[in-house]
Amino acid sequence: MALKGLDIFKVLPKTNCKKCGSPTCMAFAMKVAQGGIELEKCPDISAEALAQLSEASAPPMKSLTIGAGEGEYKLGGETVLFRHDKTFVSKSLYAVEVCQDCVDERLPQIKTIDYERIGERMIVDLIAVEYKGDKAAFLDTVKKAQGAGRTLILEVSDADAAKEAVELVKAGKPLLNGANESNWEAFNKIATDAGVVLGVSAKDLDSLYETVQKLEGAGNKNLILDVGSASVKDAFANTVQIRRAALKDGDRSFGYPSIVNLAKLAPNDPVQQLALASIFTLKYGSIIVLSSMTYAQALPLYGLRQNIYTDPQKPMKMEPKVYPVNGADENAVCAITVDFALTYFVVNGELERSGVPVNFIVADAGGYSVLTSWAAGKFSAGLIAKFFKEADIEGKVKNRTLIIPGKVAVLKGELEENLQGWKILVGPNEAVGLVKYLKDLK
Repeated sequence: MALKGLDIFKVLPKTNCKKCGSPTCMAFAMKVAQGGIELEKCPDISAEALAQLSEASAPPMKSLTIGAGEGEYKLGGETVLFRHDKTFVSKSLYAVEVCQDCVDERLPQIKTIDYERIGERMIVDLIAVEYKGDKAAFLDTVKKAQGAGRTLILEVSDADAAKEAVELVKAGKPLLNGANESNWEAFNKIATDAGVVLGVSAKDLDSLYETVQKLEGAGNKNLILDVGSASVKDAFANTVQIRRAALKDGDRSFGYPSIVNLAKLAPNDPVQQLALASIFTLKYGSIIVLSSMTYAQALPLYGLRQNIYTDPQKPMKMEPKVYPVNGADENAVCAITVDFALTYFVVNGELERSGVPVNFIVADAGGYSVLTSWAAGKFSAGLIAKFFKEADIEGKVKNRTLIIPGKVAVLKGELEENLQGWKILVGPNEAVGLVKYLKDLK
């Protein structure tokens, strides 16, 4: 929860400040409350007071880390229920479930999902290995999944199998998802000894709450809550109630990320799983497990996640550079636009639809749209010419024809002065007109 300046002032030392010699002032406390300065900057504050305030000011949902190295992911830390209130902190992670019967088929499929969109690499984040009663087969499947280079979820409720599996892969910091009302003590020891996050499930929310409190009483607060697989309706209700209890009611016993297993909620129905994955991406699945995922399914799902888990106050930007379209080489005509991601995708789609090879140049314009960046002075002839020089555009393309957006036709004359030797053409006002324009130009 957010602390007020008065709350902080009450626990600060009442002696003269070693830095300024004056009594502890309210101004310092207010700065801390507003996030303008760290509480640790006060040289006189006691360790006890610091620990007290740190605990009270921590997000209502605990921040956790699973995985290691390139497979390390942050979960939790959320402070709001709705993206427009502030922003979401930790993006949903997508996992594909494997078992002894399907691991050889699904691992190659998992590796095919690997692409980049607006500077973010998109892959199957996690692999969930399911225990089906055969410990030897389970451990063999864990070894195979480990070779795929993804962070693992160990879906196992048998303590002996869990202990051996964790021992095999503990360096990769897997998620051990298997604690429940009956085995929580054994699983708590396995998880704490290995230093891994523990997943907790129960028959209903009341039982889940009680089990979490027992684990907290035993000193374990590195937990993820499994919302259950009785029905889609119950799983969705549980996910929302857990999040609301933590963020609205301040109940820290439910202040943990959640895991939703769609492979169990909608078995053998990948279309329904994909639809549910989009719902739980919005409300509020921290980890979403599917039975499988194809490249075609990943594209819309990952695009949705990227839109939801980005700061709404900051525009999504493309990397400023030359993007060859339709197999364009250095002799293809050039077209330019701004680095606002939405503009890029709209224009790029029309360029591809035209079938004409184009060197699509994206200029640094602060992440604004064409007219907004032009009005703000971020998409001017001088800045475009400067970008051409810094990015060595003339060294990368030989064609000296440049198509500019029709809405900034006013830049034509200045660009001809600033880009000596270039032929500047004014394109259509709207991207949809590019197909005809390019075909006529060709």
